[in-house]
Amino acid sequence: MNVYTRKKIWKLFLLIGAIGIGVFTLWYTQSLSSQLKKEEKKKVELWAEATRQLTQSRQEEPGIKLIFEVIKNNTTIPVILVDKQDTILLHRNIQLPRQNANAFLYRTLLKMKKQGNMLEINLGDQEVQYLYYQDSILIRKLTYFPIVILIVVSIFIVLAYLGFSGARKAEQDQVWVGMSRETAHQLGTPTSSLLAWIDLLALKTNQQSLVDEMAKDVERLQTITDRFSKIGSKPELAVTDLFPVVSRIIDYLNRRTSDKIIIALHDHCKQDVMAFINPVLFEWVIENICKNAIDASRGNGRILLCIGQEKERIFLDISDEGKGIIKSQFKTIFEPGFTTKKRGWGLGLSLAKRIVEQYHGGKLFVKSSEPGVGTTFRIILPKKPKKV
Repeated sequence: MNVYTRKKIWKLFLLIGAIGIGVFTLWYTQSLSSQLKKEEKKKVELWAEATRQLTQSRQEEPGIKLIFEVIKNNTTIPVILVDKQDTILLHRNIQLPRQNANAFLYRTLLKMKKQGNMLEINLGDQEVQYLYYQDSILIRKLTYFPIVILIVVSIFIVLAYLGFSGARKAEQDQVWVGMSRETAHQLGTPTSSLLAWIDLLALKTNQQSLVDEMAKDVERLQTITDRFSKIGSKPELAVTDLFPVVSRIIDYLNRRTSDKIIIALHDHCKQDVMAFINPVLFEWVIENICKNAIDASRGNGRILLCIGQEKERIFLDISDEGKGIIKSQFKTIFEPGFTTKKRGWGLGLSLAKRIVEQYHGGKLFVKSSEPGVGTTFRIILPKKPKKV
């Protein structure tokens, strides 16, 4: 199991954990809200009894002050007291608007009736009043508490993830740039020395073909050095015909690949397609993708490259007949370190994606793939250069 499979499992665990926290918070809040509702109902019952006794008592009777105190202490629970004809006799803890206060009060009464929270106050002599009430503001706010908590936690997680990802990406970029420039520096000196030795060898041998092949390999080292030196600096994009760039890489790879693997341009490949690219870096992209295709082909098959043009964009498709990629790996194959090979660092496709998307303002993705049939990578380039 590689690090990317583990990462998906951890994401699943985090999601399950977040859902678990949400469910527990909701359950606990509902439980707490239910207890508070019971307490408020007792308070309303006490308030109703105090109202009944106040109606039946005289001002000078003992305990009348306590009854007034009970009624006065209800400062949170909205209540409306009505008679048999639904005439509102008293209301408390209901904030009324400046206009149409009576209409608002009766609408509130209808809502209370629908909720079914009502106490009957029997005053004797067949005189009855009805006390309607609803949940206090505290309970209503408590109902939304889990949602608020989940929103706050979600925002925190998203911001933390974006911050962590940004810091990690910046760190990765620094590693890329540092490694690339150090590689270019280390290759530069021995490459210059080899050129001098080849010139000396040419003067002392008659095997010119051998000298020429050595010169080509050293020239190749110079190209690689040039590629690494460009990482991390502003690329110089120029209007370039893609056809000779692609053809040049195909010729280079065919000379160094088994005869059982055919690398060629597709029959429908267009010529004279101009794009804003850095030829040195873009050749590196094609080479990396083709080398992955060669590895996937397992020593036999065709690799076809096709240049095309659609409206405001240019595309290059690279197709192989290799082992294919499962759909869940369409994105992870571009992650640094991902590889299905026993050897290698898994940096080729990641580097190719960075060059296409960061330096050229394009896109690199798996267009299609089927295990045992093959894979098609697509590079999309804009017709206008990216402002870097």
